Amino acid sequence: MRGVTSEAPIHSTESVGDHRPALVLVSTPIGNLGDLSPRAVAALRESDIILCEDTRVTAPLLALNGIGTRLQALHDHNEAGLTEPLIAAMRGGRRFALVSDAGAPLIADPGFRLVRAAIAAGLTISAVPGPNAAMMALALSGLPPHPFLFMGFLPPRSAARRAVLERVANAERAGLNATLIFYEAPHRLIASLDDCAAVLGNRAAAVGRELTKRFEEIRRDGLEGLAVHFRTTAPRGEITLVIGPAPDYVATDAELDDALHDALETMSIKDAATSVARALDLPRKQVYARALTLRQDEQSEP
Repeated sequence: MRGVTSEAPIHSTESVGDHRPALVLVSTPIGNLGDLSPRAVAALRESDIILCEDTRVTAPLLALNGIGTRLQALHDHNEAGLTEPLIAAMRGGRRFALVSDAGAPLIADPGFRLVRAAIAAGLTISAVPGPNAAMMALALSGLPPHPFLFMGFLPPRSAARRAVLERVANAERAGLNATLIFYEAPHRLIASLDDCAAVLGNRAAAVGRELTKRFEEIRRDGLEGLAVHFRTTAPRGEITLVIGPAPDYVATDAELDDALHDALETMSIKDAATSVARALDLPRKQVYARALTLRQDEQSEP
């Protein structure tokens, strides 16, 4: 799932205890098939039905591990219509496992609606943790590991992509300070790197591709340098883009003057300096001195 909307809170508490969950979220390999855990194999075997994005992707993984459980497709295009009958089946005693094509279910993948509905219905859900491209790329990036903000896939078109990045930049100006993580398709990587550099600046970043596979690569550079590299070396495979936090913001002289002019229209010099210093995170002494200069300049004008 590429995005979800805010939902009303669900008030619930559950304990798996001695009874089996109706729905188990099972993480699957992101490249290396050897990363499927014994617990994941057991959960898939014990389920009545395995819900998956694409049966053609999941079937070979099951065959490799001798798992004969029936598959049923659950993806962005049918999840809304299937949720109600699946919940009814769970209430009737059927046990389901949910997998994505690769990695953890729900993380930029289908399943959110089904999980919300299962919780609302009072059904027990659990999970088998495992591989995740975002966490692996973050750990290998050399960038601050926390806090981080995972945003899934950026929009495919530049205008929409820049709009999303502008919202991130606005949040950063309001105080957000986090490493950013995105998934991207290889054919859009260069355009995304260009847009990220244009909106966020030439920050330190890392591109992870083919993670856990034979040709795994983590390339670290500034956003502009990464774009230059991938223009000459075509990116292949699944892509995870990690971008470092915004540098500490320092207001320009023009921004300081504009803020002081506005504040001095309704406040004393002392109050204006205190207010602007707090808003722009600048030393009050510096702002007060500038406020005095501006007021003197105004009074000296004919």
